[in-house]
Amino acid sequence: MLFPLMKRCFIAFALAPLFLFAWMLGPFQKADEANPILQANPESSFYCPMSKEEIAWEAAYVFNPAAVVREGKVYLIYRAEDESGSGIGKRTSRLGLAVSSDGIHFVKYGAPILYPDLDGEEGREWPGGCEDPRIVETEEGLYLMTYTQWNRKRASLAIATSPDLIHWKKEGSAFGAAFDALWSKSGSIVCRREGDRLIATKVQGKYWMYFGEGTVHAAVSDDLLSWMVLMEQGKPKPVLKPRGGLFDGMIAEPGPPALLTDKGIVLIYNGKNSVVVKNPKIPTRCYSAGQVLFDLADPSRIIDWPEDPFLIPERPYEKTGQYKKGTVFTQGLVPFMNRWFLYYGMADSTIGAAVSKNI
Repeated sequence: MLFPLMKRCFIAFALAPLFLFAWMLGPFQKADEANPILQANPESSFYCPMSKEEIAWEAAYVFNPAAVVREGKVYLIYRAEDESGSGIGKRTSRLGLAVSSDGIHFVKYGAPILYPDLDGEEGREWPGGCEDPRIVETEEGLYLMTYTQWNRKRASLAIATSPDLIHWKKEGSAFGAAFDALWSKSGSIVCRREGDRLIATKVQGKYWMYFGEGTVHAAVSDDLLSWMVLMEQGKPKPVLKPRGGLFDGMIAEPGPPALLTDKGIVLIYNGKNSVVVKNPKIPTRCYSAGQVLFDLADPSRIIDWPEDPFLIPERPYEKTGQYKKGTVFTQGLVPFMNRWFLYYGMADSTIGAAVSKNI
């Protein structure tokens, strides 16, 4: 009588992860035959209105892309660094655009589509630049991008809008004067999938956004332009904190736009660990990607949260560049050809892709 019970327990234990985390997106397979799909190009140049000279704007590195599907093609808006300095955060970043018919092989536009300019935002964007975009669509078909303004003193989350992904209007700070001193970046807006589109969608009467670096916070909006941070005891409310000893033990940071599902809100996020790591497969002080499920009734409440990442830096191309400890930093996610295409920065230097078998 004991053996059948033990057998049943073993089967239940072995299958438990499949049932427990059935809400997760993927699994994803890295596009090893094509990665890195985008790299720096020292030949690309444009006239910088701030320095008033011709700049090789993507000469150093390209990484951390947003993604969107438009008219049957995948567009990446990616962060590009010039060679104006040395070291992480010491160069100027601008945002470039690339397009693909198959989601893997991309052709770049020649000039950046968003960059520091004499437009009223230069105090927040110069000399550090425009970094780390995420994109959703509005109900009206407008493209809305969150990006980080970096003046080499403070990171500020900002909004930009576009009708065509090429011409962008800077809408300014996401949080306004009320949170002007807040260190903010990595804005992941909650959206729904309609075919190949990811459309910003209200939950409980408000648009929601996850943001932050280190600890993840949440904000709500009525119009997608002006955001109010959720507060708790006079401080921004933490909705996802680093977990000691795990892959996100030092930093948790939102990835692509969060996705509404019938199980809850799925957020793909990026985690950096510390020296102490329980999982021996994960290098120390590297960036990996995990998934977390938030409650539809209360998008600030976690209802399921696996301990392990689903994407880790293990390939040579994910450990070669300006962050050699290893980085997979997810930012772009699109439904395309009935599969999920996930785009990520590799070692803060190049761009990689991972693809699911189906949706």
